Amino acid sequence: MNFKLNINALLAIAILGLNACANSEEKTADTALKEEATALVALDSTQTAYAKLTLAKFEQISLTQIIKVNGKIDVPPQNMYSLSLPLGGYLKYTKLLPGMHFNKGEVIALIEDPKFIDLQQNYLSTFSKVALLKEEYARQLELNASKAVSDKVLHQTSAAYTSERVMLKSLSEQLRLIGIDATKLNENNISGTIPLRAPIDGFVGRVNVNTGKYVSPTEVLFELVNPEDIHLSLNVFEKDINALALGQKVTAYTNSNPSKRYPCEIILIGKEVLEDHSINVHCHFDSYDNKLVPGTFMNAEINQQKKEVWAIPLACVQQFEGKHYIFLKAGEAFSMQEVKIGISNENKVEILEVPTSWRDKEVAENGSYTLLMKLKNAAEEE
Repeated sequence: MNFKLNINALLAIAILGLNACANSEEKTADTALKEEATALVALDSTQTAYAKLTLAKFEQISLTQIIKVNGKIDVPPQNMYSLSLPLGGYLKYTKLLPGMHFNKGEVIALIEDPKFIDLQQNYLSTFSKVALLKEEYARQLELNASKAVSDKVLHQTSAAYTSERVMLKSLSEQLRLIGIDATKLNENNISGTIPLRAPIDGFVGRVNVNTGKYVSPTEVLFELVNPEDIHLSLNVFEKDINALALGQKVTAYTNSNPSKRYPCEIILIGKEVLEDHSINVHCHFDSYDNKLVPGTFMNAEINQQKKEVWAIPLACVQQFEGKHYIFLKAGEAFSMQEVKIGISNENKVEILEVPTSWRDKEVAENGSYTLLMKLKNAAEEE
């Protein structure tokens, strides 16, 4: 609603506020009431019932300052695995879905390709050649010892034996890259399909392929996350950094389920101020929920130290044109007073510089907005 206070009314309120701040410690409650009378507003019985007017009092309580920030779930590079297949192939089967948990060594996909058959065949053929060349090399050594064959023949046999051994080792390593144990391979278990096993315990961050798709050696099939070191990355404004410390408690929650709270602890405070004048702060979850996948947006509240303050319920304070106001009970009416607010928490807000004459007075809580509207409507009509 767009409205403006009458200039005279605003001036009167400002003068009254200044007088109250300057002399509140010396004046009695009766004197203060007389000065406030020029800024009084009252509700009739119908308006009081409609506004469901309730009253509150100033309290001296301990409030915990809270810094509200936001950020996202992050994972350090050493805990994020981009899984690919060095030789490529067709995805025959996978059961993985984002957020799904798996165990190390568990088969998470099946890949097939004719080249897997060729690789296993070449390994077994080379293995047989190496066995034959080993025997031949041993025989040539004996013959050469008795000078039955020349050194040249022995060297040729040795070179052929070494070459095949190198080839066998190369093929064995290629088989290892696709998850095949060469020592257990024989002519009876050659297969064009190989299992892809999970390298860690964790959960699925992202699935980039679908069944039947050919994946190249450079293509990432799955992004897997090790939750042991997953953390919350927050953006804290530069002005609040001095209030932070390692080990400080943080409470995080998502927009989709704000009632579900995740306790955290600050483990790292960045040293670089970003372009938006914020600094990156990293937190560990006390107990991680695998539903919080990397990239999930999070809100967070950083708890500060407690301090003794004069406070009233948040509903007592109304904001207008960048300033904050409360309505003090003054007989059958209410006096509108400008206030400065401090920290807020648990539906309470700190009021800075509370005059002694205010501390025993009642303040409009429910219905304070109705009082503000009536005062402004009256000022507009003048």
